[in-house]
Amino acid sequence: MKIINMAQLNKTQILQAAQMLTDSIPIGWPTLQDALAEINELLKPENTLLAAVENDIVIGWGGILPMYNGNVFELHPLVVRSDRRRQGVGKAIITALENEARKQGGLTIYAGADDERGNGETSLANVDLFDDLPGKIKNFSPGTHQSGFYLKMGYKIIGVMPDANGIGKPDIY
Repeated sequence: MKIINMAQLNKTQILQAAQMLTDSIPIGWPTLQDALAEINELLKPENTLLAAVENDIVIGWGGILPMYNGNVFELHPLVVRSDRRRQGVGKAIITALENEARKQGGLTIYAGADDERGNGETSLANVDLFDDLPGKIKNFSPGTHQSGFYLKMGYKIIGVMPDANGIGKPDIY
């Protein structure tokens, strides 16, 4: 597996990356056209998009978007092909993106992780987050949510936006 800049990908590989986005996060990108539009929007010189490629096939990708004059980067998105999860692909992409952020003078990386599926996946879903939010964050349980991956990578919850995706569906930062 090698990590390369997505600007170097060919058309077939861009389609693979788009399909992965649609397959992994259909709430955000329900069609291949939606995913292709997102990738094209993100492929700007100021953003950094990196792909994990193995045997010329994209198996994961992610990006960092500069904020606050380059002091902070938003991690957006991060996707790994479903048959390659739990094999270190996401970790390799995150590590490469963190190194890129450092090279560019970044001090912080954050991710927003929506808890919007069904009845929610985390202990923050479908509860009154305005009542003792610090306590709820302290006792946070990720369940099956991607925030568990970020916590294992050393990230911390720095905030929660209650009802960001509808009643009882927060965005976790």
